[in-house]
Amino acid sequence: MCSRYYIDDDMINDVSTLFPGIKCSEVMVSAHDIHPGDKAPILRGNKTGFSLVDMRWGYPQYSGKGLFINARSETALQKRTFSESVLYRRCVIPARRFYEWDISRNKVSFSQEDGTTLFMAGFFNLIQDELRFVILTTEANASVRPIHERMPLILEKDDIEKWIYDPMETQRFLRKLPLPLAHFQEYEQQSLFTSL
Repeated sequence: MCSRYYIDDDMINDVSTLFPGIKCSEVMVSAHDIHPGDKAPILRGNKTGFSLVDMRWGYPQYSGKGLFINARSETALQKRTFSESVLYRRCVIPARRFYEWDISRNKVSFSQEDGTTLFMAGFFNLIQDELRFVILTTEANASVRPIHERMPLILEKDDIEKWIYDPMETQRFLRKLPLPLAHFQEYEQQSLFTSL
């Protein structure tokens, strides 16, 4: 599961370096956490190449209360709400790091081991005249499993173009287990009692 992540200016520089000539003019980036319902820069493809555009995180739920912010990669193609978007409107969500919470509600940050930008697999749709995105999640790898059973589906840099443009690769990516990640915990709750 992913319910919060962090972006910064360096992330945009990484994207621009990876895809020279990318259009970034439509996004405004300042270093901050992205929460469900927020707008964030999203990498998408079109006939002329890649562009970064602002989209809002989450599809509205049918009840009108709450948002679908994540979709399980294992079942997304079987869900009517997600399947068409996964097949035809795939995107990539750049982030510096994402967060999960342990059972004691301590926040743990996960990032690339080399400190570069994370690229999370997702999809989008135009809903009520607004572009909205959802992050795909997968079974947690060894880095995240001690904290949470789910994690974002992380793409390697070489996977981005195929994920966005090649429909024949979609099934393979949906089964992909992400590479190891670094993690950092700012604070760990200590027990008031020590064993004797």
